[in-house]
Amino acid sequence: MADDFELDTDDLTRRMEGAIAALRTEFASLRTGRASGSMLEPIQVEAYGQMTPINQLGTVNVPEPRMVTINVWDKGMVGKVEKAIRESGLGINPQLNGTIIMLPIPELNEQRRKELTKVAAQYAEHARVAVRNLRRDGMDQIKKAKSDGLSEDDQKFWEAEVQEMTDKFIKLVDQTLEGKQAEIMQV
Repeated sequence: MADDFELDTDDLTRRMEGAIAALRTEFASLRTGRASGSMLEPIQVEAYGQMTPINQLGTVNVPEPRMVTINVWDKGMVGKVEKAIRESGLGINPQLNGTIIMLPIPELNEQRRKELTKVAAQYAEHARVAVRNLRRDGMDQIKKAKSDGLSEDDQKFWEAEVQEMTDKFIKLVDQTLEGKQAEIMQV
């Protein structure tokens, strides 16, 4: 029965790539001193009875390197969008101009840059944990197959495959973190 065991490495790879994609999304929300519309993606606004992303309530633009604007479509939502930005912890003070909310991006001081690199490191650690959990899932599948009669050689082969895949994705997390930390510390 276990002679035909084959671990679904494509599924494990896809799930590990998902952890990397989630990490990159979290990194995009970190402010680096340059304006980016993606920094608003994690912010949700209570709108029409449900939590809604800002980009579904208005047009997000980056007209200058240090300015993000949001042209809110519904006048009644301007105050709620502004409040959500203030409470988001981004450290940005929104300025209103009718239905347009302007977000000037201030220079980051050295202390704030160091804090952001620590936050980036936390995000990377969450991604590493996710990859390790997927490794454990793969190893559990192999152990189950071993108890169903998988040979020891096959077990060692599949365990080596899963470990190699895990090492590759952990290294990718580390490289992504190094790049983001260098971007944050760049003045």
